[in-house]
Amino acid sequence: MSLFQIDAGKEWRGGQRQSLFLVKELRRKGYLVYFVVQPSSPLHRKAAEAGLPVLPLRMSNEADFFAAFRLSRAMKKRKCRLVHFHDAHGLAVGATAARWAHVPLRIISRRVDFPLQNSSFSRRKYTRDVDAIIAISEGVKKVLLDSRVPWSLIHVIPSGIDFSPFREVTCRDFLRREFSFAPDDYLVGIVAALEDHKGHTDLIQAAKILKEQAPKVRIVVVGTGSLRLTLNKQVHDLGVEDIVFFLGFREDVPQILASLDLFVLSSHLEGMGSSLLDAMASRLPIVATRTGGIPEVVIDGETGLLVPPYDPASLAQAILTLYRDRERAARLAQRGFQTVHKKFSAEAMAEKVIDLYEQCAGRKRIVLT
Repeated sequence: MSLFQIDAGKEWRGGQRQSLFLVKELRRKGYLVYFVVQPSSPLHRKAAEAGLPVLPLRMSNEADFFAAFRLSRAMKKRKCRLVHFHDAHGLAVGATAARWAHVPLRIISRRVDFPLQNSSFSRRKYTRDVDAIIAISEGVKKVLLDSRVPWSLIHVIPSGIDFSPFREVTCRDFLRREFSFAPDDYLVGIVAALEDHKGHTDLIQAAKILKEQAPKVRIVVVGTGSLRLTLNKQVHDLGVEDIVFFLGFREDVPQILASLDLFVLSSHLEGMGSSLLDAMASRLPIVATRTGGIPEVVIDGETGLLVPPYDPASLAQAILTLYRDRERAARLAQRGFQTVHKKFSAEAMAEKVIDLYEQCAGRKRIVLT
């Protein structure tokens, strides 16, 4: 009997990292698991490097019936009894394959707080023959409920992280050496895809305010996405090219975070924000927006400061508050470090997911191991 994990992500983002954590833990606990991923994707490479049983499958679009047919054959051959869909693209292809292969248990992860499309097809995709939906935050759960997904299907299991890469970092001036930042430059960083819902435009507008009131602040932007050219133009138009630095996609995020003085997340929509967990593990004070699942991670005034989304002035003011009060920033950072270790480990996330698998299997009298 085997478990299939399907993640159709072509990029390396928080969702792909969570599915990788889970497959590693399932394997460690003795489950026979197969990881279905896009060929040649970062997730494919990282899973292969970790020695995980990978099934590369090109999933071109949500109506890729050839991919669904190949996947259903693999499910039948390997006696799949549970399939876990980690993204909407993988769900569309995988659900068809699971029906053809008569897979009895089907689990969905929902990591974003975008509303479901207002159509019977979209709701059916999230309810038809589905045993459970994992929402990574109460914010995501609320969006699902507002989209008329039955509450009995939804289980909140927060994301988690592996702390070992952050413990291994010893150098805390990595970025200062790479970019020749001055010792007294105050480095504010964001790690997020360059997409509209991440709110980079607000952060760049905030950068103009910061340049006027705190000239030593520098904004470090890590990530790639469709808005790169638009954001470059905005930086030029606002005259903040000298304080905003785009680093693109980076594999060395723990080293980058260790070099920062403050972490910021300016999202308009956010399922949870796993980059916040990384920042907390790096002992960074945080300024973030009060949206989606973020307030479940960052407690305003205790582990960071929260501001309204779409509000560059408030974002800038919160950054200035911690820039000017380093002792308060250090207290917030230490509480965040303690909180992330207590509540958001990858092991705890995987344990809760496995418990949910076993509950669903028990109701249908299916043995998974």
